[in-house]
Amino acid sequence: MLSIRNIVKQYANHRALDNVSIEVEKGSIFGLLGPNGAGKTSLIRIINQITAPDHGEIFLNGEKLNPSHVSTIGYLPEERGLYKKMEIGEQMLYLAQLKGLSKSDATARIKFWFQKMEIQSWWNKKVEDLSKGMQQKVQFIATVVHDPKLIILDEPFSGFDPVNAQLITNEILELNSKGATIIFSTHRMESVEQLCDSIALIHKSKKILDGKVKDIRNLYRNNSYRIAFTGKLNTPTNQMFSINNEKIEDGITHLTILIDPKFSVNDLLNFLIPQVQITELSEIIPSMNDIFIQNVKN
Repeated sequence: MLSIRNIVKQYANHRALDNVSIEVEKGSIFGLLGPNGAGKTSLIRIINQITAPDHGEIFLNGEKLNPSHVSTIGYLPEERGLYKKMEIGEQMLYLAQLKGLSKSDATARIKFWFQKMEIQSWWNKKVEDLSKGMQQKVQFIATVVHDPKLIILDEPFSGFDPVNAQLITNEILELNSKGATIIFSTHRMESVEQLCDSIALIHKSKKILDGKVKDIRNLYRNNSYRIAFTGKLNTPTNQMFSINNEKIEDGITHLTILIDPKFSVNDLLNFLIPQVQITELSEIIPSMNDIFIQNVKN
């Protein structure tokens, strides 16, 4: 759906984006990841046509990005932009009409979303009277009320308690199931694993990693395993594995080990079974948080 090709963005002496190319599949939830200052927000602002690239092109559904695409995109910025003194219902109407809805259509859709979010009584309240989390709900509605085909969410869970974070998660999944493509920028790696089909990792203005989440996690597998057993284990003389961590709880020994590539899990089992009673054996597949830290720590 979205093809980002060789984007470069320079601010005075700082290069925010350095030849970044990303492909976002239609109907996917795509994670745009990176530490603070990596260039994520600069790229999001270019997609939303708030700023323009110095070099490169972006295509949306095969068409070069242009002002007519604004009505097909919903954008939730990290720095929220609601008018604090304005009544919520009036503000929602104003923002929905900016996206091309008629007043009657906007009113109907806003009422639908207010009921869905259980905020029907908020129409005449002012934004400044709401908590940060409640303001987030209103901003989310403003992002999706015009039924955009591409939804860009920059730190959507910021300020939410766990209940409302789950509420927004459910809405994101429902919108995606109805065909919306979602770009999701966050520092919460557990949300990435829960929601995202694919990711791109930007670090120091460059894309350094991209692909499907499951493929990336498999790529970083390193033959680490978690074992729990009862009984006494004699350390192998052939260096089949090295022990990274060991603890004993309630008579059960828990090991985290790294198997030498010359050996298989079957070799490990053949070594263990005659000596101990195994209660757990599982492979440790790196989390997206582990992978993120490994790639940006330098």
